[in-house]
Amino acid sequence: MERIGKILRVVAVALALLTASVSAARAATILIVNNDGVGEGFNDPTPVSPIGGNSGTTLGAQRLFIFNHAASLWGAILPSNVTIRVLAQFNPQTCSATSGVLGSAGARSAHADFPGAEFPNMYYHQALANKLSGTDLSTLEDINATFNSDVDNAVCLGDANWYYGIDGNEVADIELLPVVLHELGHGLGFATFANSSTGAFLDNTPDIFAHFLLNKSTGLHWDEMGNNNLRKNSATNTGNLVWDGFAVNFRAPNVLQHEPEVLVLSPGSIAGSYAALQGEFGGPIDGTGITADIVLVTDGVVPVNDGCETFVNGAALAGKFALIDRGLCTFVVKVAAAQASGAIGVIVVNNVAGAPIPMGGTDPSITIPAVMISQADGTTIKNALLSGVVSATLRRHPTLLAGAHPDGEMKMYAPSPVEPGSSVSHFDATAFPDLLMEPAINSGLHDDVDLTRELFEDIGWLTRLTAAEPAAAAPGFRVRSAPNPFSPATTISLDLPSAGRTRVAVYDIQGRLVKRLLDGWMPAGRHGIAWDGSDDHGRRAAAGVYFSRIESNGLRAAERLVKLER
Repeated sequence: MERIGKILRVVAVALALLTASVSAARAATILIVNNDGVGEGFNDPTPVSPIGGNSGTTLGAQRLFIFNHAASLWGAILPSNVTIRVLAQFNPQTCSATSGVLGSAGARSAHADFPGAEFPNMYYHQALANKLSGTDLSTLEDINATFNSDVDNAVCLGDANWYYGIDGNEVADIELLPVVLHELGHGLGFATFANSSTGAFLDNTPDIFAHFLLNKSTGLHWDEMGNNNLRKNSATNTGNLVWDGFAVNFRAPNVLQHEPEVLVLSPGSIAGSYAALQGEFGGPIDGTGITADIVLVTDGVVPVNDGCETFVNGAALAGKFALIDRGLCTFVVKVAAAQASGAIGVIVVNNVAGAPIPMGGTDPSITIPAVMISQADGTTIKNALLSGVVSATLRRHPTLLAGAHPDGEMKMYAPSPVEPGSSVSHFDATAFPDLLMEPAINSGLHDDVDLTRELFEDIGWLTRLTAAEPAAAAPGFRVRSAPNPFSPATTISLDLPSAGRTRVAVYDIQGRLVKRLLDGWMPAGRHGIAWDGSDDHGRRAAAGVYFSRIESNGLRAAERLVKLER
């Protein structure tokens, strides 16, 4: 029986602190349905000149051009025999000179227990449900999308306007294309119907997105949690809410860079790795890094360490890392002033509890790297500076990926306190480089859907495991399992051409982790990793098809395993 739920809207706040389908599906057709009135939005007759590959000669025509271009990009990636209709409009939205809502979008209905549904009693976004069933399940448009028309005036976000080109040359403006791609992504399925503030499922029914949300602290997926409070707490479990889908986590090492860290070398009492988040601007950070002493900036005006006025101790910054508090002025202003004083890097200390936040801004003249650390870590360093010199290396962590849990799964955005409309239904803001489906649209984004394509594979838009590489991914790298088919156990044999950290895990046909078999350093040569047919909880896995995933020294492979009844 079909069930249609209420409308879901996922709002992305930017610039604030910002099994098979019925038949083989062709490339999706995504139709933009103009919901604007005469003389406004898509129908705005204001004359404009063509720009950056956009041939429109009115403001409304250029807006519609961008929407159709974004629709064609998603349509080329996702297959569906059912036309996807997007009810779209430009209207004034919440906005000020410094922050604002760029847009919002969501599925207009949710469907469960339809022909072709992979899982029973589970909601799917309307467009995905149509794709899986091979028929249009609702008379409603599939997605509702509203974008902020006020961005094109001086009241909203200052001098920044929408940039309507498709060449990525927005300079100081806000490129509309990635914002439309982002919001359409929500409407196509990158969102849970669950309430992140209460943990309640829509109509007490889990959804396909929630099926892949895993709380690392409890080991439970959201659709396995017995009450709303468990999901509510998970939504603010920063760093430990992850995506447990094969395709996303398989490709992530090819997309993400290693996360930055401030490695304190001395004094020994505080030595160690301090997690950091790199700014959108500034110079690169590599694995070797740069080493220097840390100097706390003083500007003589309360609060004296925020770097917003002329530095009192500017001469002491030459060749050093400048430690600056967040607050009052922009990150670009702080870092530019430190660079002018001779600093070789900047460490910004968050001024509120919790994890560091993304540092936005643009200034091509800034060439030194800048990162943010937590308030707690900053306090530790400041206290040590009271009694002596603190020396550190700013580098990329040798193993941890920016935006991924130490176990390898992609982290989802789970700030504390919860941020309705942003929490859970985005990749974590610590990802680097920036990803399309983070909670804020960053200047480095253009027309790449990055790991969103793999997430759509996980939830059923694409045939699963298309991200898997062949076992012979490099000379000397070989994976084979025997016996296969097997019962009750099998051995996964690895030929490793070089020593390095090696991970071996088994996933089920749905793309969820079954058992982690190995995560550690392995020498070069041949190795055998046994799988006894159980999951991570010691329970016997059912007969069926599974996949092993192997990662070693940047090489990746996957192999199909068939477990037989005993």
